[in-house]
Formats: sequence, structure tokens, C-alpha cells
Amino acid sequence: MKTLVLGCVGVLLAAAGPIAPLATAESPGRPAPAAPAAGIEWLTRPSADLLLKFVRPGRIAEVLIKDGAHVKPGDVLVRLDDEAERIKLKQLKAVADDVLHIEAAEAQLDQKKADLKKLEWAGKEGAATEWEIEHQRLEVKIGQLSLQKARFDHERAQEDYEQAKVQLDRMAMKSPVAGRVEFVYVEAGESVEALGNVVRLVKTNPLWTDVPVPLARAKRLKLGDTLQVVFPETGAVSAAGKIIHIAAVADAAAETLTIRLQVPNPKGRPAGERIRVLLPEPGKVAAAERP
Repeated sequence: MKTLVLGCVGVLLAAAGPIAPLATAESPGRPAPAAPAAGIEWLTRPSADLLLKFVRPGRIAEVLIKDGAHVKPGDVLVRLDDEAERIKLKQLKAVADDVLHIEAAEAQLDQKKADLKKLEWAGKEGAATEWEIEHQRLEVKIGQLSLQKARFDHERAQEDYEQAKVQLDRMAMKSPVAGRVEFVYVEAGESVEALGNVVRLVKTNPLWTDVPVPLARAKRLKLGDTLQVVFPETGAVSAAGKIIHIAAVADAAAETLTIRLQVPNPKGRPAGERIRVLLPEPGKVAAAERP
């Protein structure tokens, strides 16, 4: 299970415990049937299992979903009360849009430059001293710095406004993936603590399963290979599981290597079912995506 905090992400993986390989039955008086290409029994799990949380405390204003609801990426699930933040955002927008102080600084600089030109002309005619001219040059320099400061302040005001928009957006919890709401922990009007559980969201299409494959067999498998996955119903409903991850570290005690399969689940089968993964004989691995 992954823990997703609004604005940051933490990870908490829930792995299924080992399950004994499927035994092959024998019928009295008849030869034992051939083992189904080293079938291994294991469990499916969601391809995403997320606990959604707010990074700040607040009062729940709206809960827009229920247990079992199907959601798309970007769907709003829960909102915190954000009235105060909206008022603050409106104020910051007014400041960010205000350019009067920049225009005033530009006008003052233009006036000081014009005064300097007049003094320099007057100096050539002997009507202004060098001290007066130098003083006016410093006034122009101060005007240039004042304009730079006005522009700097305007940029900071725009950044404050954008930051406030991000903070306001974080008060609306949105679904990061397409999936199903497994459980809603809060109700409208409730207060929630920072990092308190709000919604559990799971994605079961596709399903994943992390299968411990005998090391000798696992070494023959590659990313993109497909293995047959058999579900428990009578009639042996099966699907092609694509290898999306091969562990880099083997279990030395069990002499196995974990292989992760991605199994399509268009009919919405529940995660946690016991399945059988069939390992083909060497040289008969199906490759879905080989370079």
C-alpha cells in the first residue's frame, strides 16, 4: 500500500506472504498427470493502493465521493474549508496586478533624466555648477534603483499570488489515478488532523502479482515476457500476465527470485484472489515486447 500525502508522497508496500506451490493430484490406479509447467499459486494485489492525506489540518467542507465510487485522474474527492484562503488569494491578486508603483518609478526617472540634461546644457553655458550636475546624476542613479526595486517587488507579489494559488489547490484532494474508492474516512463538517487518513483509493485494472519463481527458471525470463495466469473458477479462466519487474536480489534461503506480473482486469475482479502462474518449459516463453 502506498501512502500519498497531498503535496508529497510516502510509500508503504503491503506484500503477500509466501504460499506453498500447488500440489499435483494423483488418481488411484492411473498414472499421475503431468505438472502444469511448474504452476505456482500466489495472490493478486492492486496495481495502486493509495492512502490520500492532507498535509495541513482543517475542516472538511465537502466529501464528493462514496465507498465504491470509480474515479478518474484529477477528479476532486474531498475539499477542506478554504474561505479564508480565497479571500487572501483575492488580496494577493490585487497586489500582483498593480503596476502603478512601477509606472510612477518610471515617470520619476524620466523627470530626473530630463533635469540632468537641462543642467548639463546649463553647465556648458556657465549657468550651473559641476556640483549641481553631479548631484543630479546621483538623482538619476537613485531613480534607476527605485525602478529596479519596484519591478522586484512586483515580481515577488506575483510569486506570492502563485504560491497562494498552489496552497488553495492543495485544499481540494484530487485523484492521482483512475481507480476505485475503497474507503472514505471522513465526513463533511469533521475536523481532520495533518496527515490523517482521508481516502483509500485502489487501482485493480491492471492487477499485479509478485511471484517467487525458482531461481533457475527466473534467470530465463525477461522483461516483457508473458506468463499464463489461471484464476480459480471452474473452467480455468486465464489471462496473459506481462513481466514488468524482475527483482535484482534473490531469496537465498528459498532459492527464488520475485517476478512481478501485470495482469489485465477489464471485468473488475477483486484483488487478493489466489491464482496460479504457469511457467512454460525452457525455450517456450512468450515475448510480448522483445527488443
